[in-house]
Formats: sequence, C-alpha cells, structure tokens
Amino acid sequence: MVKPSALIRPLVHRLHAYVPGEQPAIPGLIKLNTNENPNPPAPGVLAAVRAAADSRLRLYPNPTASKLRHQLAALHRCRPENILVGNGSDELLALAVRVFVEPATPSGRRSSRSVVQTFHPSYSLYPVLAAIHGSRFNAVPLNPDFSLPRLPTLKRGQLWDFSAPLSFITTPNAPSGRGYQTRELQTLCAAQKGVVVLDEAYVDFAPQNAMKLALTHPNVLVARTFSKAYSLCFLRVGYCVGHPDLIAALDKIRDSYNVNGLAQAAAEATLDNLPYYHKCWQKVISTREWLTLRLRRLGFDVLPSQTNFILTRPPGPSARDWLQTLREHKILVRWFDAPEIRQYLRITIGTRQEAARLVSVAAALLKKPA
Repeated sequence: MVKPSALIRPLVHRLHAYVPGEQPAIPGLIKLNTNENPNPPAPGVLAAVRAAADSRLRLYPNPTASKLRHQLAALHRCRPENILVGNGSDELLALAVRVFVEPATPSGRRSSRSVVQTFHPSYSLYPVLAAIHGSRFNAVPLNPDFSLPRLPTLKRGQLWDFSAPLSFITTPNAPSGRGYQTRELQTLCAAQKGVVVLDEAYVDFAPQNAMKLALTHPNVLVARTFSKAYSLCFLRVGYCVGHPDLIAALDKIRDSYNVNGLAQAAAEATLDNLPYYHKCWQKVISTREWLTLRLRRLGFDVLPSQTNFILTRPPGPSARDWLQTLREHKILVRWFDAPEIRQYLRITIGTRQEAARLVSVAAALLKKPA
C-alpha cells in the first residue's frame, strides 16, 4: 500500500505555507490585525449585490469582467487592454510568477530566469509564491528605517539583481507603512531588465501613487485591490495595470471565470460611489494620525505611515507580550516573528472608538493618563 505522503511532491513537503491573519469569532473583539477597512461598503454597493443575487446565480459570470475593466480604464485613463481583473490581487501576483519566472529544472537547478525578488521585510506571500514555483527568492534588506537602499548595494551578502525576471515592490510598504517617492520607483524601474510589480494595495491612504509608471514603462505592472480601501475583502477583487502584452500573457493562464458575478457587481458599483470612499479614506487617515500621536505620548515608537495601519515598537514588555496582553483585553493586533520586526506590533486603523479603546487599555497597562 502506497503511503499518501509518498504521492506528494518533495517541493510541497518542504513548503512553508502563507499564514493569513487570524479571523476569530470572539464576541466584543476589537479586530485590528488584518488591515480591513472599518467602514462598510457604500449603500449603493450593498444594494447592487442584493440586486445581483437573483436567478443569475445559475449562470457563469462575465469571463473577462468586461464592464469593470472598462470602468477601471476610464478611471486610470488607459484602455481595457491595459487591465486584468483577478480574484483579489493575490491571484495576479501568483500569475506573474507563473508567467515571467522559469521554475527550477527537474534536477532542481535554477537558471538566471528563475529569480523572484523583493525588498525585506515585505509581504510574506512573495516568498511562498516563489517556493511554490520552485524559483529562487532574493530578499534584499531595506535600510534600518525601512527606506529603499541606494542601488546597487550589498546588504548582508545580498545584492539586488537588475536582471531578475520578476521583482515585487510593495508601495507603500507593508508591514512598515512607509511610503516611497514615485521618482525613487521610477529610477529603479527604468534600470530593471525584468518585470517590476508595484503592489499598491494601500495606495489610497497615501499622498501619491505610481500608476503612471505602469502606463509609461513596458516592464512595469501596478497591482491594486478592492479589499483595503474599498471594504470588499469578503468578495476578493483585485486588478493590475500594465502594457497590453504583459496583460495578455497573464490573461492567457488565468482561470476562465476567476472573478464571481457578485464580486464584479460590487466592484462596478464601488466605482460609481467614489465620493463615499474618499470620505472614508480621510476618516482612516485622521484616525491614523490621532492614534499615532496618542501612542507616542504613551512612549510607543510609531513609524510614519501612509497606509491603514501603523507599525509600532511598544515600551516596556516585548511586542509578543503586548500581543498576548491586548488579546486578553479583547484587542487583536498582529505580531511577526521575523528578526527585523519582531520588536514591533502592526496595528490596523479601526474606528475612532476602537482606537480610543486601544489607547485607554495601553495607558492603563502603563499606568499613565490616556
């Protein structure tokens, strides 16, 4: 009898899977660990989803999300051929690895075309995608303040590879929240021989974006999501923008009906209600600044953020101890066991009331006035 484990590829046995943020069902929990928007979708979006939940559920959705692509093209002043819609931006990141990067050979050898790279620390899904594909992952450390290093530069024995077939850059950065200047990114993209994916999941909370680079550089893709700024995590909608040749290649290998009909209806209605979301973003930014100021007064080292979360080094006990103590008070934040950031907590920007509760609990634990 063959053991089931013997039927699994060795690569999969060795794989360390991506660990998503915890989604507990605890009554009264203040959930500040997965960067969800504290504001609900616009009323018009909820109405569109309800209206779409009819007899159409028996039919396949539009295979190319045609209407949504046309709306996005109008928003970004490009053509629908410049846009691909995905089941969240994560699907599009995975497609990019499969399209632009060669996997390891059957013997396990990797070629120069088998490199996925990023700066570190960054989105922890990137190394998982590279490992699934059997590719080499090149992680080049950011500066201690999480700014981009001056390139080319050697850090801890690792060199940025300007010939790498695929580079991911999260901008603004996660988990630090730091924003990058478009001119910095333009210099890097212009020097890169392979494809650069600018992952702008949090860009709506930042003062600038790099969308123009995807429309002026043939090797640049910008990936965005409806999850963070548009309150649609539940429905999983993302998109990328870039040269039609790159988009066509990604489209060639995507699943036929990758974005379900309710998700398309919600995203279409979202783009019809942008003024509502602009106000939501301003509320998040205002609460982010308020929380940053209050935590700094309590002795927290809070890094400047251009996202809907902050990265902060708490005073006194370790960040891991703070994680457990806050959980005991029904406040859930995120902690990463990585050398560069294990002394920090990542805290999602919730409502002003949730932020005030966090400050109140922290002040009580430190025996300081809130």
